[in-house]
Amino acid sequence: MRIGALSERSGLSRDAIRFYEKIGLVESHRSPNGYRDFPEEAVPWLDYVRTAQRLGFTLAEIGRHGEELRGAPDTAAALSALFAERISAVDAKIAELTALRAELAARADTGCPLEPDRVSRPGFKRQ
Repeated sequence: MRIGALSERSGLSRDAIRFYEKIGLVESHRSPNGYRDFPEEAVPWLDYVRTAQRLGFTLAEIGRHGEELRGAPDTAAALSALFAERISAVDAKIAELTALRAELAARADTGCPLEPDRVSRPGFKRQ
């Protein structure tokens, strides 16, 4: 199918499809007149790409783990492992943001909210 049909069926812009092609996430074959011809499998694959992005996977990760993300039956365990890694990363980010929120709350309504944190700067002597 040509890029216009793929764009319509996938809901992605032609520019996005061209970009995905450029970085190797989707492949096309060029017809003699230069038009891109995409396989039917590109439509569900692009749905997977969009879902994976929504779940926090980067395009680089999607490219590296494409087979697992395509959801072939023999890759379910690998996909579950990728999700477990993603969950760990999300948990770490939540902890980081929770600590940041606590620090911001502690500094709010103080005389000098941007006063350097002396605890994190050992050896610092106030002049």
